[in-house]
Amino acid sequence: MTSDVWLPIPPAEFQELPQGLDYLFWDGGQEFPGDPADCAVYVVPYMKRQQIKVRPLAEMRNVRLIQTLTAGVDDMIAAIDLIAPGVPLCNARGVHEASTAELALTLTLASLRGIPGFVRAQQREHWEGGFRPALADKSVLIVGYGAIGAAIEDRLAPFEVARVARVARSGRASARGPVLPLTELPNLLPEADVVILSTPLTDTTRGLVDAEFLARMKDGALLVNVARGPVVDTKALLAELETGRLTAALDVTDPEPLPAGHPLWQAPGVLISPHVGGPTSAFLPRARRLVTEQLKRFVNQEPLRNVILTTGSTDN
Repeated sequence: MTSDVWLPIPPAEFQELPQGLDYLFWDGGQEFPGDPADCAVYVVPYMKRQQIKVRPLAEMRNVRLIQTLTAGVDDMIAAIDLIAPGVPLCNARGVHEASTAELALTLTLASLRGIPGFVRAQQREHWEGGFRPALADKSVLIVGYGAIGAAIEDRLAPFEVARVARVARSGRASARGPVLPLTELPNLLPEADVVILSTPLTDTTRGLVDAEFLARMKDGALLVNVARGPVVDTKALLAELETGRLTAALDVTDPEPLPAGHPLWQAPGVLISPHVGGPTSAFLPRARRLVTEQLKRFVNQEPLRNVILTTGSTDN
């Protein structure tokens, strides 16, 4: 039975990797570290293009676990036909909640308080005061209330917002209050001053924020996207931004990376960060802990954490 584990973090940087496996380092380089057919566990390189991540999959005929270091697994699901049946695909729940929630709040506050304008004014050595909206007393709608959405609400709590509404694929109860289904969005959008997107990219959420969604948002509302770029219809968003009716703060875009000359760069009322919700100093310690725990579970034949799907299963 194969025992190779492909790690995108050098094995020497781990403290307690389980015995009985052969650890190989591969972070997306041109040369594979070994024969992909001998790979039992594939920990997917982080912050690499989709074509790099999926390149060895077709040859990984004996892989028994695929572990991503991202919260979203849409790029791997897009290549699911390359993976043999019966392989669990696990995401990195527990790794990115803190840093992504931090960025969601940073983008929200920076956009509301006019920080980009202050930076531009500083570069001109111009003292530019004025009246800006606060986050306090605002109504916030979180679209995508999983672990990251809950972490965002945790960080909203000290800011004295008037209300937080929560939406997920299906309704349920949460520690902070009810989570409503996506079907309730038409009723919730007109009441929200800030709409924060933290939903995974699925067939249901691709293009969710379309012209109709945006039209239902109240005048002057802020759209914050820390989810995936294709959740938002870029053309529809540009149309709203250019009228000045809405503003936006985007950590992800469609297309991505956003090419030079794209109209979104110069659209009024938009703040763009280059998909930096996850890569912070918080990433590596949490990623190492998750991978170590998963490998121990794998070796001991214990239930794995964060299984998103098992390839070839009719229950997916």
